[in-house]
Amino acid sequence: MSREPLKVAVQTIQKTRNAARGALLWGYEQRLAREVRAHGHLPRHLGLILDGNRRFARASGLQREMGHSIGADKAHEVLQWCLELGIPAATIWVLSTDNKSRDPQELAHILSLLEKEARSLATDPRIHANRVRVRAIGQHDGFPPQVLAALKDLEEKTAHYDGMRLNIAVGYGGREEIVDAVKRHLNAQAQAGQTLTQAAADLGPEHISAHLYAADIPDPDFIIRTSGEIRLSGFMLWQSVYSEYYFCDVYWPGFRRVDFLRALRDFQGRDRRFGR
Repeated sequence: MSREPLKVAVQTIQKTRNAARGALLWGYEQRLAREVRAHGHLPRHLGLILDGNRRFARASGLQREMGHSIGADKAHEVLQWCLELGIPAATIWVLSTDNKSRDPQELAHILSLLEKEARSLATDPRIHANRVRVRAIGQHDGFPPQVLAALKDLEEKTAHYDGMRLNIAVGYGGREEIVDAVKRHLNAQAQAGQTLTQAAADLGPEHISAHLYAADIPDPDFIIRTSGEIRLSGFMLWQSVYSEYYFCDVYWPGFRRVDFLRALRDFQGRDRRFGR
């Protein structure tokens, strides 16, 4: 057999194998989806640490910025998966306070993407059909005016909705959130006429909880982090005291629906004892 027919034969075999693998994966994904739905116990508040955009780009031979762009598209997919399952609330961590010290060109690209995605969500039919209330949480000092305007417009257009709650954690850090909560509480006590000594004596965990960025939704009961890193890096430090964690080896842009469903099935199999 000459080389050309042999090459065609090998390519045909590879295509057949890939198609078979794809069919098997699709079947497995459908089975997982049925199992997760049948179980019925889903997180009330899902936390997502979107990690691995840059490493995905590097491993794929792409420019660094492309990793963030593909990661932004992935966030839209995951939103759809949450809506399909009826998960009541989700917080996605897009940009940390530590990330603000990155290369200015990279940071500018991330903020440009944030503006673009905020404007896209503001007109996304899924957001309005499902009455999703979107809020940006974190410290946004120093963000470009156009980014702040896009986030504000998104929040205002969804403020009256009573469906899924979607928090976009941007310029966010868990320690900074706790500090901000303490400051808010102390300022409120000062306005009520209390001295610092009185406020300190009366301070309890419930006072911190009441002043967190998303104090009006339940604490996250399940947190997924992609990229294989096994740490929180400051994500919702106060709220995650009883959260269940799931660390996925895949980089965020490569996060598949089957990975999402596997994580949820793992959550459903856990016995949450809350220290009892």
